[in-house]
Amino acid sequence: MPQINLETIINAPIEVVFDLARSIDLHILSLEHTNERAVAGRTSGLVKKGETVTWRAKHLGVTQELTSLITDVEPYHYFADELVKGAFKHFKHEHFFETQRDGSTLMKDIFDYTSPLGILGKLADVLFLEKYMTRLLEQRNHTLKQVAEDGRWKELPEMQPSR
Repeated sequence: MPQINLETIINAPIEVVFDLARSIDLHILSLEHTNERAVAGRTSGLVKKGETVTWRAKHLGVTQELTSLITDVEPYHYFADELVKGAFKHFKHEHFFETQRDGSTLMKDIFDYTSPLGILGKLADVLFLEKYMTRLLEQRNHTLKQVAEDGRWKELPEMQPSR
């Protein structure tokens, strides 16, 4: 079972980074190249514990749907989502947040997954899938960092004070 570990320093308050990481709209923006859309469950705004999101996107040339459940939310330090239905046999994506001494936020991602198809899935991991998934997560984090640091987060409806 591959595990992808990423760390991203973001020059923004932990509350902003935490909410951006839970934002459906930020997720869609970060993966525009896959035409990813939330099509069922929560389809906009900030995910909360117990909610599901069904994503439809084109990955590796194939349009697929994946449903994940938000299994834990501990503001502003942690949340996790896990596969309910989709192409993977299993996945769990954990998100950790820590305020740094300089006021920036350290965001850590731990993404554990198991590919389907047994030995063929393991071969796919080695040949391309782990690299592909790492690049997707890096792209998401890069966009999140940009939006948090340049103030565009204020334009997202779910980031308004009335939420």
